[in-house]
Amino acid sequence: MLYGREHEQASVDGLLATARGGGSGVLLLRGEPGIGKTALLEHAVARAGEAFRVVRAAGVEYEAELPFAGLSLLLAPGLDRLEVLPAPQRRALEAAFGLGDGHAPAPADRLLTGLATLGLLAELASERPLLCVVDDLQWLDRASLDALLLAARRLQAEGVALLLAARTGGTAPDLPATGFPEVHLAGLPAPDAVRLLEHRAGPGLPAAVRGRLLAEAAGNPLALTELPVAVAAQTPAAGAGTAGAGSPSPAPGGLPLTSRLLIAFHGQVTGLPPATQTLLLVAAAEESGALDVVLPAAAALGVPAEHLGPAEESGLVTVAPDRRIAFRHPLLRAAILQRAPHHQRLTAHRAVAGALPDGDRRTWHLALAATAPDAALADALERTAVRAGARGAHGAAAAYERAARLTPDRDGATRRLVLAAEAATEEGRLAQAEALAEEAGGRTDSALAHALLDQVRATAHFWRGSYPTAHRLLLDAATGVAAPHAARMLFQAFHAAWYAGEEPVVAVLDRLAALPLAEDDPLTPLARHLPAAVLPALGHPGPGHPAPARRQPPTARDTAAAARGAGAESPADLVQLCGATLILGRDEETAELGGELVAEARAKGAVGVMPTLQFFLAEAELFHGRHRDAELTATEALALARDTGQHQWVSQLTALLAYLAALDGAEDRCTGLVAESLATTGPQTAAPAAGLPWAHWALALLDLGHGRAGAAADRLHTLTSGPHRHHVSATRAVPDLVEAAVRLGAPDRAAEAYERFARWSAAADRPWTEALRLRCQALLGPDELAESAYRAALDLHGSANRPFEQARTALLYGEWLRRSRRRTDARPQLRAALETFERLAAHPWAARARTELTATGTAAPAPADTPHASPLTPQELQIARLAARGLTNREIAAQLFLSPRTVAHHLYKAYPKLGITSRAELPAAL
Repeated sequence: MLYGREHEQASVDGLLATARGGGSGVLLLRGEPGIGKTALLEHAVARAGEAFRVVRAAGVEYEAELPFAGLSLLLAPGLDRLEVLPAPQRRALEAAFGLGDGHAPAPADRLLTGLATLGLLAELASERPLLCVVDDLQWLDRASLDALLLAARRLQAEGVALLLAARTGGTAPDLPATGFPEVHLAGLPAPDAVRLLEHRAGPGLPAAVRGRLLAEAAGNPLALTELPVAVAAQTPAAGAGTAGAGSPSPAPGGLPLTSRLLIAFHGQVTGLPPATQTLLLVAAAEESGALDVVLPAAAALGVPAEHLGPAEESGLVTVAPDRRIAFRHPLLRAAILQRAPHHQRLTAHRAVAGALPDGDRRTWHLALAATAPDAALADALERTAVRAGARGAHGAAAAYERAARLTPDRDGATRRLVLAAEAATEEGRLAQAEALAEEAGGRTDSALAHALLDQVRATAHFWRGSYPTAHRLLLDAATGVAAPHAARMLFQAFHAAWYAGEEPVVAVLDRLAALPLAEDDPLTPLARHLPAAVLPALGHPGPGHPAPARRQPPTARDTAAAARGAGAESPADLVQLCGATLILGRDEETAELGGELVAEARAKGAVGVMPTLQFFLAEAELFHGRHRDAELTATEALALARDTGQHQWVSQLTALLAYLAALDGAEDRCTGLVAESLATTGPQTAAPAAGLPWAHWALALLDLGHGRAGAAADRLHTLTSGPHRHHVSATRAVPDLVEAAVRLGAPDRAAEAYERFARWSAAADRPWTEALRLRCQALLGPDELAESAYRAALDLHGSANRPFEQARTALLYGEWLRRSRRRTDARPQLRAALETFERLAAHPWAARARTELTATGTAAPAPADTPHASPLTPQELQIARLAARGLTNREIAAQLFLSPRTVAHHLYKAYPKLGITSRAELPAAL
């Protein structure tokens, strides 16, 4: 029975009810040690009963560096169903658990592991609801935690109840922000605390001891349960009835609650036979509690299996049906490990290692038992680190660092410290990476080692927003190292320079263009393409630059083919091509190559690169007037970016969606998304949000659409003349600045930006860029040349397939004609603009065109009901489109990284919105 937990029990019961109804949900219990989290988990298991399937796991502090230890325990009951998963997800999970064919998967497979976790949980819930219980989440190894949280964020309609418990306070590490519903457990109210204490200690407890226990426990249920046992052990039975103020205290006063509870557990373990204590120590040291490992390890120490009996009789442990030892409470396990002398813990880890087959677990236990340098063990740990890195698991840094500590020779230890620093950077542990880099740098004179360490430091500075420092470190690192190393560092430096300013970008590209890369190097086509595409767009194609920068670059597809032919891995190695083509205005190349690479990434399961690719693809779709497609692409990419912690792309994609909201005139949605974008930074960075340029453009377009020319001009002037003026969004915003400045009567505010835009348009050499330049020229004057500029612009728009920009040019031309008292000539232009704006659901622009048309003396049609706007949410529309193409639910789920049941759920929601009743009607309805 639980005392005083009615509200918390109701939350748990609600989670179970959701799963019974076919939905899914997540609930995170937080609180100090002993506050009742584990008891609530047991309550949930009891309430689930036979109606649910139950899987469970718990994090253990001493196994926090063993990749996928927790996840393998949690998903063990479903491993016989791996075949139902899409092939990339199945391979990722097999690799994570060491079940594959030995081939190393790509690093991005850590993301696929999370999606595979989702798929397997959904499969386990296919016959009856699933209750998934994870205790001590704060100690779960990082690889398991990442996979579980990613799966949790994508649960929708699988019938899965995911109940998590995490400790707060003390030495427990902070969990990353989850965004899940949480219940924070506080101490029991006084009446409930009294009831629990009386239930546990009985009515004969002396008043003074009773008062002290209640004060010490402060409402903590475990303290109220365990401290009376400690008191009973300390108080002689004969004096129990006369204890008073001088009675032994239940635990040293003033200690943190965790320490008091550990002391209470110590007392319970100390009363067991020595052999039983040894067996419990072995069980505490072994991460899974598997009897098949614990009993042979204990036997190697001279303790046979029957010595487990006293621990079971005392209720400290139980043996589950799956032959695993379960401790009564996680703190009991910690107490056993803490109370054991150091040499006994080493002996226990050595015994566990002896009972395990060769593999990473055995290597880790041997490392925990090591007391001196050991070359063979260090080599084995490095192999463990390589395997962890290959399957995308956190833990490689810890393995490399431990290997370095066990390496006898100085140079070998330094090399492993460098590898540890690089791995820590990839795992996002920036402070650890910098500390390791500092230590390694003081031990070596190797130029390559120092360059790699500078790359580590640069990455840390980049993610903290110190873009100029990151740029400088990477340029320095690229000096004096071989060209392939230098190229990779310069590619990274280009990324940092893009946020640092235009001049740093030029400096990086100059260096990249001059690199003497071999013709068969897979980086060579990319290293030549990037300067050739970007330098002209920035107005730097003049003398002094290498020949590749002066020539028009080949198409993105040709460069991609050349890079693939030389061995580049696709799509991750080709992603920068999509960005480079946008910079030079080759949007059609981005749309073509981006679409291909996104499809390839789906098929290969390269989830990590998809938000980047989809951001570029969504930009290209937007610029081509395919606003709904851009929304679908950006919405899916945003979900993936959030799932994978890619804060830069969360910020940029949110800002891009804000721009789409501005097109619709949805002011609240636009401003809300902008606020979200600007508040999105990484967990260890104080950098400006990456979406800042797009966010400024979105707000400016919103202002311009609603007739607030002054506010729009202010925002756009800042965007197009500030440090981000070379960004794609800033370049494309110049025509908006020209329009806002002219409407404000201050065309000079746009003069400099227009000159830069004209140079960029010439470098881009695209009909649509020239159309926009001519539109700007018509606005800026002289007035006698305006009509010819407008007509020429509209002629060019006719072949550019950019309906929104064409309609805006027609609107401006119609306005000019009306002001020139040529109302009859103005009407066709204004009608065409109105029709396009309504088709695109660009409501502010449609209202403006309608007002202008009315001003010509003809009745404007009433606002349309926008029949082209879909009633479906982006996810529903995406699923419906795939279903209309004939894909099954399982095939759609594999493409969109969802569960088949979630796909079915969204389809059944879509049918009534579309006015249909079956899948066969989808093609016509869409």
